[in-house]
Amino acid sequence: MIQATQLKKGMCIKHDNDLYRIVDAQHKTPGNLRGMVQAKIRNLKTGSISEHRFRSVDMVERAILDETEMEFLYQDGDMYHFMNNETFEQIGLSDEVLGSAVSYLTPNLKISIEFYESSPIGIHLPLNVEMKVLETEPGIKGASVSNVGKPAKLETGLVVQVPAFINEGDVIRIDTSSGSYVERVNK
Repeated sequence: MIQATQLKKGMCIKHDNDLYRIVDAQHKTPGNLRGMVQAKIRNLKTGSISEHRFRSVDMVERAILDETEMEFLYQDGDMYHFMNNETFEQIGLSDEVLGSAVSYLTPNLKISIEFYESSPIGIHLPLNVEMKVLETEPGIKGASVSNVGKPAKLETGLVVQVPAFINEGDVIRIDTSSGSYVERVNK
């Protein structure tokens, strides 16, 4: 159990017999009233986001999660299959559990999967992933430094803005937190 004032973004808690992930938490002390924590929480079963006010003296049960590094193998419909490289155990996660992370999953990508009581509830992507550009407008010769961008479709279907010198077939590095271009990778 932790005090409500210790809630932080990304933390998992048990509240009303359900698992929630903290999306945002702000400690507020309005006027001459008692302090409170205004938290935006996402239900991990339904995916719905709600707001809840915790009194600063409230105690909240923190969910203890196990993390296991796994490798992405393949997609089959709306299921994504992963393998533990130590035990060779395989699991399938739906695109509902993965959310927007599906846009960054390429074969053999190593990710960290969170488990609560042996059930997978979420994943952590690496900070950057490398992906191949499938479609983009032709590059402009001599455009090595420019703030002009163009859309590029990547191997997973993700579309990002890239500099004018990026061509089809190039491998680029993408920031998974913002979904933005970082750099071209020489391979």
